[in-house]
Amino acid sequence: MTEHNTPYEGLADDLGDHRWAFGTGFTDPLAGVDARIPDGVDAGALAAYCLMLGDDALIYSQRLQAWMTRAPELEEEAALANVALDLLGQGRLLLARAGQAEDAGRDEDQLAFFRDAYEFRNVRLTEHADADFAEVTGRLLLFATWRLALCEQLRGCADPVLAAIAAKAVPELAYHRDYAAQWVVRLGDGTDLSHARMQAALVTLWPYLDELFTDDPVELPGIAVRPATVRAQFDAVVDTVLATAGLEQPDAAPLAPVARRTGRHGVHTEAFGYLLAEMQSVARAHPAATW
Repeated sequence: MTEHNTPYEGLADDLGDHRWAFGTGFTDPLAGVDARIPDGVDAGALAAYCLMLGDDALIYSQRLQAWMTRAPELEEEAALANVALDLLGQGRLLLARAGQAEDAGRDEDQLAFFRDAYEFRNVRLTEHADADFAEVTGRLLLFATWRLALCEQLRGCADPVLAAIAAKAVPELAYHRDYAAQWVVRLGDGTDLSHARMQAALVTLWPYLDELFTDDPVELPGIAVRPATVRAQFDAVVDTVLATAGLEQPDAAPLAPVARRTGRHGVHTEAFGYLLAEMQSVARAHPAATW
């Protein structure tokens, strides 16, 4: 067992026990970690922020799982499965921390499986249903580049639990970004058909970007990272990948908010309802079951 100076450092350990990926009823992923909210940190804001980030990871993980038998090669199915499991792990930790900070008796399973669509706070990019492998890799590049920039800054968060979760996520997201970038370059700089498909994927995905960089009142200094502050870092990475792939940045209008409300406010796309119904069906049919 590795010795740590603080209990939070242990969150980044890979103990080789990933049984949680295959069922329910396992221990709290934050068991043994000091759950006290640090002085000066608003518990409500912390809960809301962790919920937002946790929903992003959970919903995107669920969406990626649909590609387990649809990727072009077995190796890519394994790679996407690993990405989905990484995001599921991040989602578990973040939802568990949201439940602790909220202090209303809801654990990670209750937050994941027993909320309605309007209660979810994920950005709408995560719920998009990819039409082909070009959209899978293009969306992963955009999401992972954005989330990596956020988590790199969150390692200095005033809440040590959230800071440790972010530190654990950084190497995972760096892999996700680099994996996606390699495929975007391969497709963009490949055949005429693969180039056209990759360019079309970017046109489809680009309207979702503005929402990623829209600040929210819950993102208070000391707890959260203002998304607008990572736009330059995001653009530098994505522009380099697109230039290497011979792709053009689309000129696409942002996805319109509904009455100035977005996914962060519980307003989602039509596709989200179907995704949520599939993800929650077993838990809602058998609310007390474990397996």
